[in-house]
Amino acid sequence: MRERPHRVSVVGSTGTGKTTFARELAAILGVPHIELDALAWGPQWTLVDVDTFRERFERASRSDGWVFDGNYGGRGARDFVWRLADTIIWLDFSLPVIYRRLWSRTNTRIRDGQELWPGTGNRETIRGAYLSPSSMFVVALRTYWRRKRNYAALLARPQYAHAHRMRFRTPAQADRWLERQRAAARI
Repeated sequence: MRERPHRVSVVGSTGTGKTTFARELAAILGVPHIELDALAWGPQWTLVDVDTFRERFERASRSDGWVFDGNYGGRGARDFVWRLADTIIWLDFSLPVIYRRLWSRTNTRIRDGQELWPGTGNRETIRGAYLSPSSMFVVALRTYWRRKRNYAALLARPQYAHAHRMRFRTPAQADRWLERQRAAARI
């Protein structure tokens, strides 16, 4: 039987539920959950500079175990995290699933005035969520097929062969795997 994961990267299209899945897995494993979005975004929806971002995720990765969530290939995080990860999980859900999740998540955040990353003051608004070209609904549609192709190719690369790579195509598959991790943690 395979050893329980302790350094995990969770990736997938916008809206798949990476953060929720990663947070739950981290709690099961008893390791920190690190959301790459929280490391990348500063106040007023500005991205921090690349050096600050790299310093943040390198510092966060120093513990013995963790669960990172997020993509950030262009800023160097993905390759760095994947080289250290023992497990890479790709949430590869369909567009209808993603849109249902985005709808629910976005409306809850707007209704509750939820700050996305503590200390940033960043909150979703109706205008930003539904009327902006940078809306997560637009981003999800624009990046979905490219990420699907890219992750299939990236996960096949030999430099990541050290990591156990999993691809969940439905939320039910992901939930069953989490339940197995939860059961193993009780033993």
